[in-house]
Order: sequence, then structure tokens, then C-alpha cells
Amino acid sequence: MKTIVTDVLVIGGGLAGLRLGVGAKRRGHDVTLLSLVPPKRSHSAAAQGGMQASLANVIKGQGDTEDIHFEDTVRGSDWGADQDVVRMFVNTSPKAVRELAAWGCPWSRITKGDREVIINSQKVTITERDEAQGLIAQRDFGGTKKWRTCYVSDGTGHAMLFTASDRAIAEKIDIHERKEALALIHDGSRCYGAIVRDLITGELVAYVAKATAIATGGAGRLYRVSTNAVICEGMGHALALETGVAPLGNMEAVQFHPTAIVPAGILVTEGCRGDGGLLRDVDGHRFMPDYEPEKKELASRDVVSRRMEEHILKGKGAKSRFGDHLWLDITLLGRHHIEHNLREVKEICESFLGIDPAEKWIPVRPAQHYTMGGVRTNPTGESRKLKGLFAAGEAACWDMHGFNRLGGNSVAETVVAGMIVGEFIADFCDNIGSNFDIPMGLVNEFGRREEAKLKVLLNGGGTENAFKLNMEMQDTMTRCVGIFRSGEALQEGVAKLQELLVRSRNIGVSNRVPGVNPELVMAYRVQKMIKLALTVSYGALQRTESRGAHFRRDFPHRNDQQWLKRTLSFWRDDNATLPELEYEDLDVMKMELPPGWRGYGAKDYIDHPDTPKRAAEVEEIKQRMAGQDRYAVQDAIMSYTDKLPAKLRGLNERIDEPLDR
Repeated sequence: MKTIVTDVLVIGGGLAGLRLGVGAKRRGHDVTLLSLVPPKRSHSAAAQGGMQASLANVIKGQGDTEDIHFEDTVRGSDWGADQDVVRMFVNTSPKAVRELAAWGCPWSRITKGDREVIINSQKVTITERDEAQGLIAQRDFGGTKKWRTCYVSDGTGHAMLFTASDRAIAEKIDIHERKEALALIHDGSRCYGAIVRDLITGELVAYVAKATAIATGGAGRLYRVSTNAVICEGMGHALALETGVAPLGNMEAVQFHPTAIVPAGILVTEGCRGDGGLLRDVDGHRFMPDYEPEKKELASRDVVSRRMEEHILKGKGAKSRFGDHLWLDITLLGRHHIEHNLREVKEICESFLGIDPAEKWIPVRPAQHYTMGGVRTNPTGESRKLKGLFAAGEAACWDMHGFNRLGGNSVAETVVAGMIVGEFIADFCDNIGSNFDIPMGLVNEFGRREEAKLKVLLNGGGTENAFKLNMEMQDTMTRCVGIFRSGEALQEGVAKLQELLVRSRNIGVSNRVPGVNPELVMAYRVQKMIKLALTVSYGALQRTESRGAHFRRDFPHRNDQQWLKRTLSFWRDDNATLPELEYEDLDVMKMELPPGWRGYGAKDYIDHPDTPKRAAEVEEIKQRMAGQDRYAVQDAIMSYTDKLPAKLRGLNERIDEPLDR
């Protein structure tokens, strides 16, 4: 078996993988990046609406700061996020968006003077400041107090990805396309790289590295209808899970996006609602103000998705041969706005629905969209259990999203985590302790193990069909582990998935070609996917509360007293049919923003016993330091800057906060 040696092995060619690869490369380390597809075809390109960064350029974003972005993100997470990580993120995001601009990302820009916008279904004239002329523009998004989302029309992910990919090429990063990592090489305490299959030739190659980073995106294809690309099957998650050492965090936290088109499930950006679009029912009634009178269509995604499904259950959905749905109305935005700022939405509607969204409403219904859970890491991005293994982006539980992600914080996380984790990977490789004398016997052992698994699938005479198992898994997840969950449905789902896992150990393939073989690929992937589905469903069954996107009908209240903790999933036994779960407590006494009311629905959460004490401490600090610099006050409440790489600790400049003050 051929062996390739590098300093940093990056598994995944999307925004997170590219940016952390650039960071490590610029520090003088050899970087090899593996991708299932050419990097510019990665799922990062599908992000439409924008990237959150507290630039405070537009007039409706005036006064925005890292503090407000921090509070929005923590509340949005339903207090499931790591607040140190959120602070690291909101500090670095403005730097990331400006770096992308310097690399050539064509951000939409501000034109000074009057412009007409739609706010709460009404046409309003706002006036942009003269000093904002030419600065990066921002739009409104759900769950935010300020207009903060930077965008490139509605092709933000596409523009960001092409910019980052071009930069990786300029940095001469070694990119290996059509390669799939099958297993991580490790000795139980240290990761040494991965066994990789060439998707064209079928050859197995060992990639040995000082540091290995997983940046493979989400696991949306565990569900029947997802906005995710077909390559988003959670294989990076599975690589860590199958080590038996590195845990996954919060896998039960799965986000459903409110506006996927019916029936294809393709995303229609939150930018539609941010720009003023409305949700309507079968009668044409705008129903969201009935449920959420303050935020309406721009409540957090988990809230809007649940309200939409509740409204459909009341008989207010529009009928179609594909099932009930609701309507997204962007006609009030006008053709000029749609054709300039929502061009991709228009093309999707024309190609997949045969309608012009400037004239007709768009049929939408919530669909699986984002995986908040992932490889559990430290703030540095390194696994807490397996030295030398890092993760970033949607594949990681870093954990800045907790149990619900705000729109615009995802593509922001990819490049921000890439910047931060890339520096820590470089630090790791600079440390003499990262050097290793790996016994080739260990590498060969992992290679033989993966080769044997493939031979069993090709020649073992199994009788189960991988594609049928995949469909049954997706149907089970959609039916039992969806937007609304209950103990009864989750128990049914877990039992069915256990049955599928046992059956998956008897998969056979009719096509025995070792190279390009989609049937073989599905065979070995579905075995991993069913394990991931079990971490989601079993974690959801055990979590007897509702938090963010995890909503239990039988336990409708958030319970901080018992469940202010992160779920950790391990798969230590290859023959097991369930993951082993452990829990990691969140320390209220170290939080800058103690748990409280999110701002939606009734104030019916169950408080943590330490919350009143910590809230009093925070308030005392604020009163004692009244009138002092906001940075000093924040540092006194929860210091975090020492956790950032030194080069990223600087302040961010804004029109109203010049750095020369």
C-alpha cells in the first residue's frame, strides 16, 4: 500500500477545509487536502443568504458590536453554546469578512443616500450614511437585533468558496480530488492520518500526517428531504465516531430550515424573509405575527419551522399532490430587487417549479438543513480525546451553535474556525512534541482492515441491498426524529435503526468492480450513516427536555436544572447496536450570559440552580464598572482573548468606533 507523508492532512475541500489549510500553509507547513469532489463543487457553494459579522456599516446595523452578536448567538443556541467559543467567533468574524474582501470576494456594497426597503410588509425609505459609501452591505436575518449579514446577492457561499479555493491554489496547497477517507489511523491516544480510497481507481492509500483535520460538512442525507448536497452524508463524523475514542457532541441537535421548496427540498434563502418576504397560508393570510408578534418571519429558524408545521396541522396548509405546504411571498419585493439580490432564488424557482417568484408565491415547507452536532473539540479545534485530530465547520461541535444555529453564522463559522483552528494546527505542528516515529505496522494494520471490509462487501455473498437500507434509514429518521419528537416515536426509530444496522452487516453488491462503483460506495457509507442516525435518535430519546431545534412534545420545557449539558456519543464496540452516551456539564458560573428567556413563546423554562447567583455576579460587575470601556467590562465578566491566536486578538474598526480613538 502506498504511503504519502505530509505535515497537515485536511479531509474536506469546502470553506472550512480550505481556510484552515491556507492558515497552516502560510505558517510553513506542508498541507494535503482531500476532497470527494473538486473543491469549487463543495456544498459550501449552496449557501445563499450571507455571513454574519458585526461591521455596523448599514444604517439598520448602526450600533452593532461583538457584544450584540454574542448575545444573539447565545440566545439563538438556547444556551447550548460554549460561550468562550462564541466570543472567539464574534471577535474574528469581521476580520474574516474583510480578509475575504482583500482576497477578491465581491461583497455587495453600500450606496449612500436614500433607498427603499420592505420592513414588516411595508415599504420604508432608509438613508445610508455618506461615510458608508462603498463599504460592505448587510441585510436582516432571523434571530438578530441588527442588520448584520454580509452578502453577495444570494450567491454568497458560491462567491466565498471560489475566493477561498483560488487562494488555496495561490498558496500551492496540494489538493487531491476524488479521494475518500475510510478510517483514521490512530493508536488510541494519537491520530496519525487516514486510510484513503481513490474513488476512480479503488486504490487504498495511507496518508500519514502530524495533524489531521476533519472538515467534511454536515450529515443532512440521514433524512429523506434535506437542503444538503448528496455528498453530505456525515462521513467525517463517522471517521471520528468509529475510532471509539473521539466522541461526537450534541448529535440530536438537527436544524430544519423553514423554506425549502416543495417537493425538491432545495433551499430558498432566509435572505428572502430578511429582505421583507412573508409566509402565507392556504387563505393567503400572513400567519407568523399570530404566533411571534415581535420577530414574525424573522424568529429563529427552529421557532419558525415549528410554527409552520403547527399551522399546517391546523388545516391551514395548501394542498398539492406532494402533500401540504405553505407559501413564501416575495412578490412585494419587486422584480428589480429579486433579479439583483435574489437571482439564484429566481433561477431555482424557474428551473424546479416553473414559476416566476416576482409574480407567484413559492411553495415551501421545512426540511433538514444543518447538523449542529459534530466532532467534539476544544476551543483550539482539537479533539478532547484524540491528540492530533482537529475538526472545523459543520463537521465539528466546536461548539458555537448549541442547539440552534442562527442564519448567517454557518458560512461565517467555516472561515472563522478555519482562521482560528488553522493557527492552532500550525502551533501543534511547530511543537516538537508533534513529531512522531509511527510504526508502519500500525499503518499497514489499518490498511489491511479497510481492505478486508471492502472484500467482504465485494465477495462476501451478502443479501441486503445498500440502497434499500439507505431509504429505510431516511424514512425512519424523517418519520421518528423530525421537527417534533416524542418518546414513543423515538423508541420506534431507535429500534428500527438497530434492526437496519444489523442488516447492514450483511450487505452484498452485484457490481464487483474495484474502481468506480457507486453500489460499493453506498454499501460502506450506509453502514456508517446508520450509526450516525443512531447517535441522533438515541441522544434525542435520552434528552427529556426541549432545547432549540430539539423539541419533545412529551417534554416541552427547556430544563436547565437537569439538561444544561452536552451529549457525547462514543462507538467503542464494533458489534454494538447503540452508541454509548456521556454528558458534559456547562458551567453556569463561568458564563458571561447566564441562561434566561430566549424571547419566543412562554417563559416556562426550568432554571438552573446557579443561574440567579451568576446573574447577580454579572450585574454587580456591570454596575461597579459603569462608565468604563466596554471591552474592560466584558473582560471582567468572562475573559477570553487569551484563547485566541495572538494575531487575531485585535479590535475591529467601525464607522462609529475608529481604531484611532
